[in-house]
Amino acid sequence: MDYTGQIPSQIAVAVVPARYSSTRLPGKPLLPIANRPLVLWAAERALAARTVARAIVATDDERIFRAITDAGFEALMTSHEHRSGSDRVAEVARNLDAEIIVNVQGDEPLIDPKTIDRAVAALVADEDAQMATTCEPVEDAADVLSPAVVKVVVDQAGRATSFSRSPIPFPSQAVIRHGSIEAALANEPALLFSFRKHTGLYAYRREFLLEFSAWPPSDSEIAESLEQLRALDRGVRIKVVEAASRSIGVDTLADLERVRRIVETEMKLTA
Repeated sequence: MDYTGQIPSQIAVAVVPARYSSTRLPGKPLLPIANRPLVLWAAERALAARTVARAIVATDDERIFRAITDAGFEALMTSHEHRSGSDRVAEVARNLDAEIIVNVQGDEPLIDPKTIDRAVAALVADEDAQMATTCEPVEDAADVLSPAVVKVVVDQAGRATSFSRSPIPFPSQAVIRHGSIEAALANEPALLFSFRKHTGLYAYRREFLLEFSAWPPSDSEIAESLEQLRALDRGVRIKVVEAASRSIGVDTLADLERVRRIVETEMKLTA
């Protein structure tokens, strides 16, 4: 469902967490895409969402801070001690006057502004939900099997019931028929339609975000390395909406090169 026609514009503030350290791509937020830092693309996309009044890059590194502010965008220095991007976003949110805070991942340079609007609108429309997030269809069996791809299960009300790096919901009957999940996916391609890929955009009610960031990690959060489980384990209602279009999280050099090719192609088409 597209909720975006139901809400007033510019009711949210987007915060883009950007940490310089990265195991696989050191200095990732500053890696160039068409001669501009990667994180700047994410901030620009966030600001283009019609529900977003401000987009602020939250960083612990002065190089990122300077790159963003020199380009005319907002940035704030935050603590080096944060365990997660949400904690960094919460530090900024404490001093903001906004009903909704959106956590836009700094390594999502192609995030669709309409996806942000959908998450904000869904949260506003569901008074019992404290957060909203997004998902995409799974089209590749490798994504089902990959622990790097987080899967989400959604109930009939459009709320998350579970998140996992493992294949959920597990197709037990198909696995019995074929002997393994790999064989089941190969022999029954329609199984892919039962999986949803969780994408890491979050919209929070501000007061809830501040409360959430003070909670200790839950056991399942630690086991799965998924901070949204901290909320789900405490009974928090998380609305899930489908992304307006696919995005690419830049985790590897191959991801970066793919994004660069897409941007270069788009620039040629619009030149």
